[in-house]
Amino acid sequence: MTTQEEKIESLRFIGLTDQKIQETLKNEAITNLLVEIVSHAKKVVNGAALEKSSANLLYQIGTKLKSQIKNRLPLLVESVVNKNLTTEPQLNAAFEYLISHPGENLNIKDFNEYCGVGVVVTAEKIKETVQAVIDENKNELVQKRYKFPVGSLLAELRKRIKWADGKLVKTELDAQILSLLGPKTEQDNAKEKKKEEAKPKKAAIIEEAEPEKIQSFMELAGEAINFHKPGENYKTEGYVITDKTMDLLKKHVKETGGKVVTRFPPEPNGILHIGHAKAINFNFGYAKHNNGICYLRFDDTNPEKEEERYFKGIIEMVDWLGYKPFKITHASDQFDKLYELAKELIRRGKAYACHQKNEEIKGHNPPPSPWRDRPAEESLKIFEDMKKGKFDEGEVTIRMKYTMEDGKQDPVAYRIKYAHHAKTGDKWCIYPTYDFTHCLNDSLENITHSLCTKEFQSRRSAYYWLCNSLDVYCPVQWEYGRLNLNYTVVSKRKLMKLIQEGICNDWDDPRLYTLSALRRKGYPPEAINMFCGKVFFFQCLF
Repeated sequence: MTTQEEKIESLRFIGLTDQKIQETLKNEAITNLLVEIVSHAKKVVNGAALEKSSANLLYQIGTKLKSQIKNRLPLLVESVVNKNLTTEPQLNAAFEYLISHPGENLNIKDFNEYCGVGVVVTAEKIKETVQAVIDENKNELVQKRYKFPVGSLLAELRKRIKWADGKLVKTELDAQILSLLGPKTEQDNAKEKKKEEAKPKKAAIIEEAEPEKIQSFMELAGEAINFHKPGENYKTEGYVITDKTMDLLKKHVKETGGKVVTRFPPEPNGILHIGHAKAINFNFGYAKHNNGICYLRFDDTNPEKEEERYFKGIIEMVDWLGYKPFKITHASDQFDKLYELAKELIRRGKAYACHQKNEEIKGHNPPPSPWRDRPAEESLKIFEDMKKGKFDEGEVTIRMKYTMEDGKQDPVAYRIKYAHHAKTGDKWCIYPTYDFTHCLNDSLENITHSLCTKEFQSRRSAYYWLCNSLDVYCPVQWEYGRLNLNYTVVSKRKLMKLIQEGICNDWDDPRLYTLSALRRKGYPPEAINMFCGKVFFFQCLF
């Protein structure tokens, strides 16, 4: 284990000041990565001193490296120390290439060509290119002088001499502008006064204001949404790549035709409220905006809480908001496949039958299960007996061998419930949990963007782990902030309690903010959609 003194020594090796070292040490993940980078670099330099420019690039590797290309760390370090990658643009190109080529067999020749390895941009070439760009903009430069947007010139220079040292380009540009315009004058330094617009006189008759143009959710959200393209899952931060990933993605793209595929997955245990309206708009709106498709999938894995009127009510509200599902599906449609996948997970040694009671495994620090290492064959036999009804509820569960980001250990995959199911009847007495069903249903339906609220962020790694443990296609989970309102209730559990205790008449009680109540009060669906779009837009800004 690396000591604090060894960490400080490693950070000094790449030229960090004492102040920067103390700041860096506060971030344990970056510190550990930089220590690993320095360890690789020391092997390459073999006792020689490290140049300052190379040290700066090594630090950038430590702060910019994405987890899905962590296995390429030795290549990046060697390329920097051996002076193959000498500038920031070259390093950024290396990141781009490696993320776009996640397979094991890397073509070094193509990699070097893409990164401009060996390309030398001389000082004379920089001078000539800067002069050419200035000549093209000379008239406007002379007219606007130092108020001319120099950033546009730098952007053009980056296109023409991509591999040139950025600092040298900026220095040359500043020198040539100074030569053309001379030193700044008092007028150049003076701040421009804002022109005051003449206030129109009050008209005798106030004209009726034009109604606000009705915009869709995606028109309001606009560029705030910046997701991966279908099939490019591996480019997203935190996505886990295995040796099967690229083949599974190719198959996925072939089956979807490269379309965006989303889903809105409500539980049929209550009526939708204003918070669900945002989820509906996001999932259906994003798919529609990209000429894709969106499923309405009922997450019907809790049979004792589900009622037929909730299924119908949810379909009605989605239709009222103006959206048409590509297909209405149910998590229970896949129960047979999910059962087989659970058995496969057990065979692979990644799940087991556990007899701990629910009270024992609650919280984040439960005692380890004494059955965690039981043989797979034994767990499979118990799982089969669970299906046949040979155990009581709570007597045994199937748990996955995984610790989630929030510290929850070995989440339950299957549990026993002797309850009539609204769709499958009494066929099953074992039901999968959300943690097991969610990602696998997404995979089976070829979802490209699994859009969830922020409370599911801690489950993202488990989502990827389960798909990759079973070698099935793994979608990308994206999270967004849920919609909460002050001075009202937007929790189905709390709404249910208000209704059951007779405080509210039903789900469409005008005092509530369920969609059926808002409709009853006369709110048009367009107003709700616009509200959700504006809220999402401002959440992205702040």
